[in-house]
This record gives sequence, C-alpha cells and structure tokens, in this order.
Amino acid sequence: MYKILFIILAASGLVAAQTKTPQDTWKPLQYFVGHWVGTGKGEPGESMVEREYKFTLKGKFLQANHRSTYAPQEKNPKGEIHEDLGFFSYDRSRKQFVFRQFHVEGFVTQYVCSSISADGKTLIFDSELIENIGKGWRARETFKLLSDNEFTETFELSEPGKDFQVYSENKFKRKKASK
Repeated sequence: MYKILFIILAASGLVAAQTKTPQDTWKPLQYFVGHWVGTGKGEPGESMVEREYKFTLKGKFLQANHRSTYAPQEKNPKGEIHEDLGFFSYDRSRKQFVFRQFHVEGFVTQYVCSSISADGKTLIFDSELIENIGKGWRARETFKLLSDNEFTETFELSEPGKDFQVYSENKFKRKKASK
C-alpha cells in the first residue's frame, strides 16, 4: 500500500516538474524581448546604442544583438562601432541564468546571474570566465528596469585585485515589441 502511494506521489511530482512551461523559466528575462534604442556613455565616449532581444532555437536561448556607434569625439577621436552578440541560457543543474557574450574585439565573457531583486527590476550578472584578457580580470553587467519600456545597463570591469569600476552605461527605450 505504501509503495503504491509513494509511486503515485512520485509520479505526480514528476508530472508537475515536467509541466513547468518555458515561459515560467524565462519570466525574469521576458521583459527584454523586443527592439531597443538609446544612448551610452563611458570610457570610449558617448554613443548611440541599439539592441534586439529574441528567443531562438525553439525558445531555449534568449539572443541579444547589440551595436554601439561612437562618433569621433575628444575621448575617441576616430570614433568606432562596437558590436556584440549574446546568448542567455538557463542552467537547470545550477538553477541559474548564464549569459555568454561575444565581442567584436575578440573577448568572450561568460556571466552567471548572481542576483535578481525581490521586485525583479534589478538583475546582476557576474563573470565567471573571460577569454582573451589578462588573468584575474572580472566583469559585471547590471540591468535596472525603470519602466515597462525603459532600462539601464551598467557594465563594470575589475582589474586583478581591484574593485569594480564603471566602464560604460547604456540607457535603452523600447522601440517596438518583438513577435
């Protein structure tokens, strides 16, 4: 009798675990889906920014395509275009979001979501691996949701043995919703 009750309870728990929808998993990041434009400022100077977030590969990943355009200016006399491509995934074994970001300069950063505020409006991703930079460097991405259609992203770097310093901050406004 106890074996049958155990089997029924175990099976119902398994069914409940399997019926968790991808939308439930992705709820903390669903906000970002769509097209965004804005401005940036930081070490390379001031920029115009654009980004698109969309689900890809049957909804298993959230892809972020980013472009910052820096016009020639005192801090950056030649100007530049920075591009990066990122993929958010959900690591079921760690129960954490992982963010991998590939930069046109050749850097690859793997972040793990270290914090989501109780209200879900501040998400912090700390690096756990950075390719093509000196040993001991760390990076942090902080996303702050300001309204339904506006957020900031602060990118910080830390040299080995030092505290984080803001490298750049971007302010985005939703351009249009993604389908």
